[in-house]
Amino acid sequence: MTIFLLCLMLVCVMPFLAKVPLAVAMQRSGGYDNRHPRAQQQSLEGFGARANAAHYNCFEAITYFAPAALAVLALTTVGATHVYLAAAFVVCRIVYLFCYWYDIDKLRSIMFVAGLGISVALFATLL
Repeated sequence: MTIFLLCLMLVCVMPFLAKVPLAVAMQRSGGYDNRHPRAQQQSLEGFGARANAAHYNCFEAITYFAPAALAVLALTTVGATHVYLAAAFVVCRIVYLFCYWYDIDKLRSIMFVAGLGISVALFATLL
C-alpha cells in the first residue's frame, strides 16, 4: 500500500514539479513576473507555452486519478494490481510531461489515453 500512496502523493505534487520548466521559461522571457505570472504565461510561445499547458494538465489529471485511487483505498484492500496500475499512471504522466515539453504530440496523446484508461481500470477493479 505504501507504493500506492506514494503514487497518489506524486500525482498530487506533480503540478508543482511541472512548474519548474515553466518558471525557467518565464525567467528566460524577460524575467519571472511575480506580479502578473498568468499574463506572462499566456504570452509564452514554443517550449514555454507547452510547459504552461503541461503544468495545467497536471492539475486536470488529479481530477480523474485521485477519485479512482481514493475509491480503491476506501472500498478494498490495495492489491498488487492496484499498485501496478498506480505506478503505470505515474510513468504515463512523466512521459506525458516530457512529450509535451518537447513537442512529441502523438506519443503525448497515447500517454494521456493510457492514463485515463488506467484510472478507469482502477475503478473497474472495484466492480
